[in-house]
Amino acid sequence: MKVVVAVKLKSGVLDPQGKAIGHALEGLGYDGVTDVRVGKLIELDIAETDREKARSAAESMAKRLLANTVVESFEISVP
Repeated sequence: MKVVVAVKLKSGVLDPQGKAIGHALEGLGYDGVTDVRVGKLIELDIAETDREKARSAAESMAKRLLANTVVESFEISVP
């Protein structure tokens, strides 16, 4: 079963990569962009047929390895 984990920085945490992209976009003439935040998207293919078990496994993986829960939050979707 395919599971998607979207990881992003919590609000209030500085995002230097997002700032750099924002400045680059401004330099390219995109003046309407006021804030850029960078995250990561992780797609997992889990050998599970039960949606809730797959979601639970992905949540455990995210808490233990995929996200630094001190500064990052995550969302799990099972399309």
